[in-house]
Amino acid sequence: MSANSVRLHRVLRTSPERLYRAFLDAQALAKWLPPHGFTCQVHHLEARVGGSYRMSFTNFSTGNGHAFGGTYVELDPHRRIRYTDRFEDPGLPGEMQTTITLAPVSCGTDLQILQEGLPPAIPVEQCYLGWQESLLQLAQLVEADIPD
Repeated sequence: MSANSVRLHRVLRTSPERLYRAFLDAQALAKWLPPHGFTCQVHHLEARVGGSYRMSFTNFSTGNGHAFGGTYVELDPHRRIRYTDRFEDPGLPGEMQTTITLAPVSCGTDLQILQEGLPPAIPVEQCYLGWQESLLQLAQLVEADIPD
């Protein structure tokens, strides 16, 4: 793993199927992915290998935002998602790659995330902090079992 990478690991009380869906459903992503203090708009999401997505985060306090998008490289239902990410801001050049790995365990799903190729302008610890906040919100979404 390079210096411009982050790796995260969680065990969530949910099924791999539900967790997989949370990574590919536009409304779910808009709810859990933006770190604290940000909103998210998903402009386009085509969840298929070779399909693309585009979204933007907006700082709720300042109104400033940034857009990014990429392509789905691998979709192995309920097991693995791999996609590229590229910021539209020319000050954040390069392409990142994110790999999501899901595995059933006795109490839910083992979730592993590897994000590689972070632009040098983004401190790794800032990215890690953002992911931690997002994963808290993800857990709240997928672990809730609300009857109809």
